[in-house]
Amino acid sequence: MKKIIILSILILLLSGCGSEKNEVNILNWSSYIPDEVLRDFERETGIKVNYNTYSSNEECLAKLQAAKSGTYDLVFPSDYLVELLIQKEMIQKLDKTKLNNIDNLNTNYLNLEYDPNNEYSLPFLAASVVIIYDEDFVNGEIDSYDDLLNPKYKNNIVLLDDQRIIIGMALLALGYDMNDTNDEHLEEAKEWLLTLKPNIKAFDSDSPKTFMITKETKIGVIWNAEAGLAMNEVDGLKVVYPEEGFNISVDNFTIPVNAKNLDNAYKFIDYILRADVMQKIIEDYPYKNMNLKTQELLSDTYLNNIATNIPDDYFKEGIFVKNIDDAIVKYDKVWASIK
Repeated sequence: MKKIIILSILILLLSGCGSEKNEVNILNWSSYIPDEVLRDFERETGIKVNYNTYSSNEECLAKLQAAKSGTYDLVFPSDYLVELLIQKEMIQKLDKTKLNNIDNLNTNYLNLEYDPNNEYSLPFLAASVVIIYDEDFVNGEIDSYDDLLNPKYKNNIVLLDDQRIIIGMALLALGYDMNDTNDEHLEEAKEWLLTLKPNIKAFDSDSPKTFMITKETKIGVIWNAEAGLAMNEVDGLKVVYPEEGFNISVDNFTIPVNAKNLDNAYKFIDYILRADVMQKIIEDYPYKNMNLKTQELLSDTYLNNIATNIPDDYFKEGIFVKNIDDAIVKYDKVWASIK
């Protein structure tokens, strides 16, 4: 009888382990990987994808901190959040020997300041914040953030719903560093944003392009890929990289500490690093490509658009959002005054 009970317990335990090994739990930005790619991965590997999303790095961190250990197997934080997650010991070092397609990555985007040896992260896609506007509505040019303060743009601007980027935009407009934590400078940034507020129609990080496509707004401060997609839908839209400076970011593959389905996380990363798979992602969500072999497969529509295919010299000029530790509460207060 004891043998039967022990055998039954072992069967249950083994079946439970099998269930865990047959899935991967992912936390990623919204509108970043097409459903088709997720379903193709499931069909090809037999691994079920449980996919959850967020709209900002702050939301990503909050979800990670609120979740039980082992909830997620793969997360896609931006540069400064990678640094913070390393500090908090929330992500683990990567075993790159498990990645057959790692050599597809463009070495120009490795060894960046937030993870110098890519011990904890590998680049997935890069993004930039750009200004996009309807040339007929503006009847001139916009090339700086201060141009957005024009009263004739009342209720006509969509901004990203991202406090670090939008407060950073205000700081840049005032001539300060995007990551400034000086109290007086942040107060000036708050006042600058309050001056801009009557012109703001919406804050949206999930699909700001929709406001430009439907013409609910005529100006946007949005992700480069969203701008590129809007340009494909609507004639007369122009993209500029503001003269005061602009944010650049790299989103990364990272594996949380205590990930339950470690092998499946590596299988998913390696799948995404395939040239043909990354091509599908770029075609739907045209951010800056990090994959050398994929670059050979991309269309001229993507390659010749400065919004989607951020020029390398622009990328080098871009400004990373940095980890500001406890000073984030200062940004929280400014953001609460604006929203």
